[in-house]
Amino acid sequence: MQAAGPSHGFTSEIKFVVDAAIGGQIREWARARLAPDPHGHGPFGDEYRVSSLYFDTPARDVFHRRGSYGRSKYRIRRYHQEPSVFLERKLRTGGKLSKRRSSIALGTLPLLAVNGALNGDSTFWFRRRVALRGLQPVCQVSYIRTARQSTAPEGIARLTLDSALEAVASDVFSFDPRPVTPLLSDVMILELKYRQSLPGVFKDLVETFKLRPQRSSKYRVAADTLGLVVPATYDVASPSLNA
Repeated sequence: MQAAGPSHGFTSEIKFVVDAAIGGQIREWARARLAPDPHGHGPFGDEYRVSSLYFDTPARDVFHRRGSYGRSKYRIRRYHQEPSVFLERKLRTGGKLSKRRSSIALGTLPLLAVNGALNGDSTFWFRRRVALRGLQPVCQVSYIRTARQSTAPEGIARLTLDSALEAVASDVFSFDPRPVTPLLSDVMILELKYRQSLPGVFKDLVETFKLRPQRSSKYRVAADTLGLVVPATYDVASPSLNA
């Protein structure tokens, strides 16, 4: 699939944590009003599996959102069983988001851990920043994503609904096929992404289901559940937009 393509360049994102039953209703609502993701699979052409390898420092600065670590997130993402993966940095500046990503063949992924390997190629920016910030792989999080989109006058807007979350601890540059630990089995994570103002169709969605934005981090939930951070003192979902 090509869902692992260039970033859409969305500048705003709102997250919601919804009950699984409500999530099912939102999925049907979206399928009736929004177009499927052009790279989706399944009977509705809007689903795919996402696996992300998350990075943090030994002191878990990303988890605790210490200083600049609270504004950026580094990960390696794979879609389905694709032979390529994407190196990503997700950066929040004020209320806006930006994403940088580069593609690399799955088979060369272990070379990222070797100092000097792949020098000068498109992965250099990622390797350099990860090294400077003292980041290492911590865990892998996987889930099923439903993705729909709108081409409203405000520009392309995207709705994603993530379910069946699961995680496994991992400290290597590879994707782990071992048995994993289920996460948040009774809820789904809804994200609305858009460029400028909130599109009318998303306003209708929020009003229809009386949704309230909530902070939600798949990485932080996984790290806590897997016992990778002590003490684990945070709320899985708290009313905030600063996920």
